[in-house]
Amino acid sequence: MDTFEEFDQPSGPEKSAGAIISHAFEIYKGIFLYAIAAIIISSAVSFIVQPVSGFNSADMMEEIKSSGGGFPNLWAIPRFGIYSGLSGLVSLILAPLYVGVIYIANKYNLQESISFSDLFIGFRQNFLNIVLYSLISSILMVIAAMMCFLPVFFVVPFFLLGYPVLLFENASFSEALSKSFSIAKENYGTFLGASFLGLLISVAGIFLCGIGIIFTMLFYLVVMYSTYCAFCGRPRPIMLKN
Repeated sequence: MDTFEEFDQPSGPEKSAGAIISHAFEIYKGIFLYAIAAIIISSAVSFIVQPVSGFNSADMMEEIKSSGGGFPNLWAIPRFGIYSGLSGLVSLILAPLYVGVIYIANKYNLQESISFSDLFIGFRQNFLNIVLYSLISSILMVIAAMMCFLPVFFVVPFFLLGYPVLLFENASFSEALSKSFSIAKENYGTFLGASFLGLLISVAGIFLCGIGIIFTMLFYLVVMYSTYCAFCGRPRPIMLKN
């Protein structure tokens, strides 16, 4: 893992949930158009999955109606398995795009010039580890969701620093998981509060005629960045390798 010394006087928020959210909000106001662009790109790529898989969403609606309020047997729907598999694969491949939003947040915080191509830094740097981290963290989240005594909400904070560590420290997926878990464990209350508020703001757009979610959905990624600044120091600018 490529490491670096933190600034002697790191520029970032205080180690409190409120300060982290405030810091993230100030940054997000300056980069939300790039976040919207990432959502549009992701949606456009995901949109092709249904016709490619041959899955018919009308069949799913019929299955839900026929379940009579019970849990529908989605796997009985033709090609649902293929559709689910392709959707999951596309989500993993698109994970570096979201890392690009964190990179843009950092450039904005450092008052550096930003270009549209910055969204794709995750495809040029540490791509494999970003995808592997996304896969493993998703599996762990699904397992947590299946365990009634361990709500997924309380697991989310442990993954808060993963993407920033992968980006700024060029870490392996295992190193990113280890560092994120270690810091979150020692500061769980702050991480829980920042995660809760970050997720709340991210989904708040649903109440703005539904379509408002486009403007708020990726706010949580900037919360990741601000949390990293608070606990690891503001990272130095990334020097891309040719």
